[in-house]
Amino acid sequence: MASKEKNGSPIQELFPPLTLRAGRYLLELLILGLAVHLILPQLTALENSLKVISSMNRWVFMLAVMAQIASYIEYGYLLRACVAVARQELSTLWGALIALAASSIGLIAGGTLGNSAATYHWTRALGVNRQGAVQAGTLPTAFNNAILLLVAFLGVAYLLIMHELSKAQIIAFILILIFIGAFIIVVLWGNAHRVQLISVVSKVSISWEKLKRKPHTSTSSETLQRLFDSVDRLKEDGWKRPALGSALSIGFDIMTLYLIFLAAGYKVSIGILLAGYGLPILFGKMAFLIPGGVGIVEGSMAALYNVMGVPIPITVVVILIYRIVSFWIPSMLGFPVAFYLQQLSLQTKKNDVLNGKD
Repeated sequence: MASKEKNGSPIQELFPPLTLRAGRYLLELLILGLAVHLILPQLTALENSLKVISSMNRWVFMLAVMAQIASYIEYGYLLRACVAVARQELSTLWGALIALAASSIGLIAGGTLGNSAATYHWTRALGVNRQGAVQAGTLPTAFNNAILLLVAFLGVAYLLIMHELSKAQIIAFILILIFIGAFIIVVLWGNAHRVQLISVVSKVSISWEKLKRKPHTSTSSETLQRLFDSVDRLKEDGWKRPALGSALSIGFDIMTLYLIFLAAGYKVSIGILLAGYGLPILFGKMAFLIPGGVGIVEGSMAALYNVMGVPIPITVVVILIYRIVSFWIPSMLGFPVAFYLQQLSLQTKKNDVLNGKD
């Protein structure tokens, strides 16, 4: 019975394994170097940036840290809500811990795909069935991207009204909109023609497995069917709680950035805040093979805020501190949590084997 589980889950078959390769550390260092290069185009601004850091309001900064903690807690609620659609249970605290650990795994093993695989793996270890685990691994990304797209639209509208969007930025955003629009069309077509989509995916999967000289399995079709089941359940008002969790998580993340601006002594308008937040984060999400959008987020965010008149020293300090608080520190904290969850997963599998469970 235990052999089925050992052969791998649907998500694990589709996504890269949770293998930490030493070579990826070099890639991360190179990308981080690119981020520093992009965010610090003028070395003369460093001295003023250090002055900004020394004069930051510590209490407001602590509020920013608390807002980021709240963002992760709400992400835990989002995972809980996605699992609940499959009539399974997962506490908000466990959801937050899984989100923290999975983001760390995604940093060094597959980006968004590695994050999804880790989320599936650990929700299964906590007793959630396959359907619920598939939803926990896939639905949060869909809800978050939808919310980010809305924020990006609001930001672009502000930029267009203020005539602060360059031709290159307009072209880049239009290309992203085309990509997202094409994806939405495929999803809508697939939902309306499920048999045909499953058939196409199955044929592609067979060809891919032949190319890799592996025996064919039906995991791709099974995963698609589970996702379609999730869509059906979401239609029954199951989408409201996940959407709320996603909106609150992103909302607290935006609040983190806003409070860091205030701590640096710069009162940014909501329009400028959203314009500089939505586009870069969405750009980073689109580059899903680059963990956390490192370099892309920092560079595009710095460029946008500078174009909108935010002083370079303020931009440098705010973006670096925001990314440290919202990305790098959580990613580092996530590694010991990932180790704990992995040990818990191994113990759960061991107990299942001893008890003769699948």
